[in-house]
Amino acid sequence: MTTLHGFGPVADEQSRVLILGSMPGAASLDKNQYYGHPRNAFWTIMGELVGAVPELEYQQRLQTLLAHKVALWDVLMSCQRPGSLDADIQSDSEQANDFSALLGQGSSIKAVFFNGITAERLFKKHVIASIDDLGDRIELMRLPSTSPAHAAMSYEKKLNTWKEILDYIHLS
Repeated sequence: MTTLHGFGPVADEQSRVLILGSMPGAASLDKNQYYGHPRNAFWTIMGELVGAVPELEYQQRLQTLLAHKVALWDVLMSCQRPGSLDADIQSDSEQANDFSALLGQGSSIKAVFFNGITAERLFKKHVIASIDDLGDRIELMRLPSTSPAHAAMSYEKKLNTWKEILDYIHLS
């Protein structure tokens, strides 16, 4: 099975919120874009929250996120997985990204929001113990997945839950 490799972080020194996925799906990897699947609700939600609407060019969407102090990354740097489903990630192949610089002492990040349960589980499994006092300095919260595979929740309910990030964007 081929090893998949994710993308680098989209973040700067002003970022206050970090949104973490698990690993880009096949459509995202093919397009070389975070949340590249056309039915993933991420960009529609970010459009409503901060103006990063899907109609913008990809780089403009990323710049809009950064302008609103939102960073973007995935927990895994690489893994083996047939297809796009998180449930199919081969656990013995999981390699986490190095979060020490982004979330270490002196980080501007005030909250990490997990885009779904798998991102949260992987972060707790591979990352949380490697960063001193992380839970004391940074809020960790799971949001409902924006993936089209998570169809049990309506778009409206997802959007209302995702609005929680707005409180953290405005922290100094």
